[in-house]
Amino acid sequence: MRIALIGQQAFGKAVLEALLERGEEVIAVYCAPDREGRRPDPLKEAALEKGIELLQPPSYKEPAVWDEYRAMSPDLGVMAFVTLLVPEDFLYIPGRGTIQYHPSLLPLHRGPSSINWPIIQGSSRTGLSIFWPDNGLDTGPVLMQKEVDILENDTLGTVYFDKLFPLGVEAMIESVDLVREGSAPRIVQDESRSTYESWCRKADVEIDWAKPAAEVHNLIRGADPAPGAWTRIGGTTVQLFESRRVEGAGGEPGEIVAAGAGRLVVAAADGHVSVGRARPEGGGKVAADAYAEEAGLAPGVRAGG
Repeated sequence: MRIALIGQQAFGKAVLEALLERGEEVIAVYCAPDREGRRPDPLKEAALEKGIELLQPPSYKEPAVWDEYRAMSPDLGVMAFVTLLVPEDFLYIPGRGTIQYHPSLLPLHRGPSSINWPIIQGSSRTGLSIFWPDNGLDTGPVLMQKEVDILENDTLGTVYFDKLFPLGVEAMIESVDLVREGSAPRIVQDESRSTYESWCRKADVEIDWAKPAAEVHNLIRGADPAPGAWTRIGGTTVQLFESRRVEGAGGEPGEIVAAGAGRLVVAAADGHVSVGRARPEGGGKVAADAYAEEAGLAPGVRAGG
């Protein structure tokens, strides 16, 4: 099959490499436009290195872009991490359609931060979907899904890089095989179960220490490493990472109850949360107890004010 890959960043590069490794005919790579002051996209670099035609349209809504794509006679479009809106006018050009990776179990967690939110909401399972995109936002029929566990101390980083990234590359390749064989499913999503969350941004991840320790823990790890859950301590905005639930009682919500052994322990509504790393505004990440010592934070100081 003549495959066009539409994607970006490390995931797009990994899917490209996996396709080429097994001898697939990748006729073109569509990549996000260059951004001034940013390093070249890894997918762009990989495509150039392999001598594959590279295209970087600023929009997929232009008829000229559709005409150029149609002239390539693609059999299948493979979308591997795409942030620009791609309309059906482009998606439906390949003879066998277009498939797309999404890191959630659709129709749950449609939207751009679909890994953060299940962790923040305390879910114990998530997964990925390969689906047939349409003009809706993550609404097309599902081809394949794979589930993963969210363990007690998993973070956005571990769920993505250790689980959904490698599993997603494998699922993309499996899906290409199913399309080639003519046996790829098109399972309509159950709209009665659908959820949507927008970007997980700084405004969404301010820590409320008056909430239960489990909710505080989930918020910190669901925003680790980005956008970084934060609180105010001594007039300074501080992002906190590497959260753990710890046994203990006592202390008012937000009160620092201990610092040492690389960690900082803070009271929530019904228990304690321990963090291993801190990043004060304008600085880099450091061990949480080292930050506390440098900032002169002794037990009894309150966070969140």
